[in-house]
Amino acid sequence: MNIITFPGIGITFNVSKVAVTILGRPITWYAIFIVVAICIAFIFYKKRDGLYKIKFADVFDLSLYLIPISFLGARLYYVLFNLDYYLKNPADILNISKGGLAIYGGIIAGAITCYIFSRKRKIDFLNLLDYLIPPIALGQSIGRWGNFVNIEAYGTETTNILRMGILENGIYKEVHPTFLYESFATFIIFLFLLFYQKKRNFRGEITYIYLCFYSFARAIIEPLRIDSLMIGKYRISHVLSIAILVVLLSFLSKKVKNLHNKL
Repeated sequence: MNIITFPGIGITFNVSKVAVTILGRPITWYAIFIVVAICIAFIFYKKRDGLYKIKFADVFDLSLYLIPISFLGARLYYVLFNLDYYLKNPADILNISKGGLAIYGGIIAGAITCYIFSRKRKIDFLNLLDYLIPPIALGQSIGRWGNFVNIEAYGTETTNILRMGILENGIYKEVHPTFLYESFATFIIFLFLLFYQKKRNFRGEITYIYLCFYSFARAIIEPLRIDSLMIGKYRISHVLSIAILVVLLSFLSKKVKNLHNKL
């Protein structure tokens, strides 16, 4: 049992990584949050059956590939950028109970899977992504609470009102709850996209907006984290977020300008 405090707002949590043990096997909160996120996403997809001519039945079939491949992509991305450690500890490669899923790896693997599936089913790729994206943002928001329970994905020491008090190697410190920042940011993105979904102006707009918003949020949050994946002295997710944001903002500005010119 771990004690996590938020001294600035006077809240204390006693948390355990394990939610319940069934037949001698521990079921972690991390896994439960992920399963809950997936189930909620399916509820939203079912309610929006037919949006952009995307059928829920196709999405259900896609999920049989998309979910495991996205997890593998997220894990592979993380392992590749921690290769020195995993070459020395190969038994830990498949051990995700300690965390170690990189969202950008999941996004890349998921996008490739969606593209191949859309070609085989003759479904418009951008329409499919626009249909899928909002609940994915909600899933990110929910999933980040697995980081909270695991006491991971936190940031540097701080004195701000939302600071989180934790014990690390027996030493108490107060840090940025970066998991909370990202959970809040992705929930706001979800709400915006949910209401904007039926007002989109062109194919792919929902996806581009999501990538812009998420990259912007990640570009702000990533420098606060102490567990960033690195290439030399550069934070990979920070560099990637800025690059995505710059490219897509340029693309969207041209797209919007062309739409106005046609009106």
